[in-house]
Amino acid sequence: MATITIKQVIESLEKLAPPQYQEDYDNSGLISGQAADEVKSILITLDCTEAVVDEAISRSCNLIIAHHPILFKGVKRLTGNTYVERVLIKAIRNQIAIYAIHTNLDNVIQGVNKKIADRLGLNNLQVLLPKENTLAKLVTFIPPDHKEKVVNALHEAGAGHIGNYSHCNFSLAGEGTFLPSENAAPFAGSKGKLETTKETRVEMIFPKLLLSKVLAALKQSHPYEEVAYYATDLKNENQEVGSGIVGELPTSENPLAFLKRLKKVMNTACIRHTSLNGKEITKVAICGGAGSFLLPKAISMGADVFISADFKYHEFFDADGKLIIADIGHYESEQFTKELIGEFLQEKFPTFAIIFSNVVTNPISYL
Repeated sequence: MATITIKQVIESLEKLAPPQYQEDYDNSGLISGQAADEVKSILITLDCTEAVVDEAISRSCNLIIAHHPILFKGVKRLTGNTYVERVLIKAIRNQIAIYAIHTNLDNVIQGVNKKIADRLGLNNLQVLLPKENTLAKLVTFIPPDHKEKVVNALHEAGAGHIGNYSHCNFSLAGEGTFLPSENAAPFAGSKGKLETTKETRVEMIFPKLLLSKVLAALKQSHPYEEVAYYATDLKNENQEVGSGIVGELPTSENPLAFLKRLKKVMNTACIRHTSLNGKEITKVAICGGAGSFLLPKAISMGADVFISADFKYHEFFDADGKLIIADIGHYESEQFTKELIGEFLQEKFPTFAIIFSNVVTNPISYL
């Protein structure tokens, strides 16, 4: 069996959930260990605790993939006085790498929230609060005979993909002028002579994180010695990236029956919820983890229930009878993220040992 490095695993995960999509406060990525090291076995967990590191040691795993980062802020010393320091010391001593895939996995439409939506059987999924400033637009000018080649190269690099649509672009025929200097090697025309030629203006939208890849494809496929283009950041919402998700049930459900099913499906000991307003549940909003900041958006989207965690007492009043808040617990809302990561990696590395942690890292107990 061919060897697999930590870097290869990371590159695969970051195609699913690019690190550029994590929130500013987050610390997703390789937290300890060296990317060039060969992977023996992978242990997947929600949180990286001392017990999880012990489990990795006992099961001969040298890479732990956690949803929550063990480090959110700088550590000035490693003395073992806190659980964070002890986890890091033990992992480093035993040559175990720790990688976290947190809010970037929350923020992609195929991520944490979709896993919950799938368990509830929701259809017509949309990102609840799409992110702005993650898209860019490319404008370039191409000789008509070379348009197909350049456009195809740009599509191959990831430009022109919008939601469920691919190969999206806008083009407009026009004329361009240029004056080649004596040092030029013009594709058309002559040195020292002002030229006018037919060109096609092509525009495409693409994720900003693909900028270098898109520009490389443009320059490699374009016939001009000097390629005329400009790339502009857009404020547009990215419908595939953002916080939360909203979808619809195949058939409406009674509120109490829905909450009972939710409790069973999400394997939670209890659900804290606002009063049942008697309205049938059809549209469901979801945010794994702490999602109270999305309540106004869930209301504006017409959700009948908002499933999330970590609501404070006074925040329950903000539902104002417009929907039902269902707080199922932070750990409970994200516990199936392990399956999401494991299923993805198993598909990418089918012959490799991927192990789910048996440690229940939930710090909250119910009596």
